[in-house]
Amino acid sequence: MSNRTNDFVKGLLLGGLIGAAIGILYAPKSGKETREELSRKAEELIEKAREECELALDKSKKAYEAAMNRLKQMEASAKEKVGEMEGKVEELAERGKERVMETKGRLKKAIDAGVEAFKEEKEKA
Repeated sequence: MSNRTNDFVKGLLLGGLIGAAIGILYAPKSGKETREELSRKAEELIEKAREECELALDKSKKAYEAAMNRLKQMEASAKEKVGEMEGKVEELAERGKERVMETKGRLKKAIDAGVEAFKEEKEKA
């Protein structure tokens, strides 16, 4: 139970006890009648406390279920985002490989052209 609910139940019980005590002091009834009335009031008070406790438990269960549903939604969303990011990373990695291969091919051609030019210059000399 939440702190607020605990405070409410405590206040309810304390108020009931104070009301019963004041009723005893000001009621011109016999001891048997007073005891019967106190017993009835105590039962009413216990029943009210039980009802409040059940309401608080019901609210707690609903809040818990709502929180769990929200967490499941967030988990699904996070998994979806991770999947999207994995796809993008794979795509970028593939592009990077392609660029490296292109650069490697151009560099090889440039080196081959440089070697060929060196050989031609060497033959001229």
